Amino acid sequence: MNSIALESQAMGRVLTEATIENLKDLWDAERGMLPADQVRRATLQDALVDTGATLLSLPKRLIAQLGLAKTSRKRVRSSTGTAEADVYEAVRLTIQGRSCTMDVMEVPDDVPVLIGQLPLEHLDLVVDLRNRKLIGNPEHGGEHIYELY
Repeated sequence: MNSIALESQAMGRVLTEATIENLKDLWDAERGMLPADQVRRATLQDALVDTGATLLSLPKRLIAQLGLAKTSRKRVRSSTGTAEADVYEAVRLTIQGRSCTMDVMEVPDDVPVLIGQLPLEHLDLVVDLRNRKLIGNPEHGGEHIYELY
């Protein structure tokens, strides 16, 4: 186990493996316009699960690596106060074999990848506080189920 994981476990943080893929590249590969091995993607071992965050947030360097285009700018609130942050086009996020499409919020390069509440809801994952890990929603028997009501 790496030092980040050990430090995060000691502090009660929950880290997870996540794969993030450029959605436009995936579509181009599906249409035969781009070889599948050229789809821009990143697999991270240490994405931070942050139930206090709303979106999927990526450091600027990772947004550039994935080739994402800016779509808007939104007001945000954090521990440092209110500011504005750039929002980028959607990616495919995969955690524990469950995938969803999610817009990306930019964070500074010294901030880890943050998996917020909306992606967790979309993937039907919850934090197991006792074991400090993500699990399938126990209310759904661990199965990935969308609620329609």
